[in-house]
Amino acid sequence: MKTDKSESIFSNNRRWIELKKANEPEYFKKLALGQSPEILYIGCSDSRVAFEETIGAKPGEVFVLRNIANMVNNLDFSATSVINYAVKHLLINDIVVCGHYQCGGVRAAMLQEDLGIMNPWLRNIRDIYRIHKNELNEIENENDRYDRFVELNVIEQCVNVMKIASVQKAINSRKLAIHAWVFDVRTGELKDLKLDAKSILTSLTEIYKLV
Repeated sequence: MKTDKSESIFSNNRRWIELKKANEPEYFKKLALGQSPEILYIGCSDSRVAFEETIGAKPGEVFVLRNIANMVNNLDFSATSVINYAVKHLLINDIVVCGHYQCGGVRAAMLQEDLGIMNPWLRNIRDIYRIHKNELNEIENENDRYDRFVELNVIEQCVNVMKIASVQKAINSRKLAIHAWVFDVRTGELKDLKLDAKSILTSLTEIYKLV
């Protein structure tokens, strides 16, 4: 049984189809030919963050992976499968890990509470706080500490991306680039954290070099 909300969604879909066909009659025929994205976007599931819209990207231009707090968990085979497919088969040129300020997942990881089934997922974020606790604990303002935690989480997820063999191969063979960005929901701006991927990869080679 359809609800009033679902009826509205399907009605909006029909209007969207007609608008696309009116502006470009061959739009869906072209869309059906396949995809050739140059960017893999790893972002948060937060409904406020519509990455393609914020950068003006069209369908087919960005391959997307989203989960709570934009994590690249070593045991998340969905995430590693997406990354491997993007790198090995789509031959993307850039991987963007993009967090956002006021992230609920990061905020939850700052709380000393039992959050049930969320605990294992949040533990990965809390590990990042543990690694950087000296820097974070020196930030007196809680909101500023929250923002910095979001940034450090993004950087650590970039590190996790670079631990993957297919990514290392692509960096070495065709200069695949890794980017750490943060979206500010308060202003709409994207912030480039200026990730020094080359330096990070060099520091990883002693333990994580796979190629």
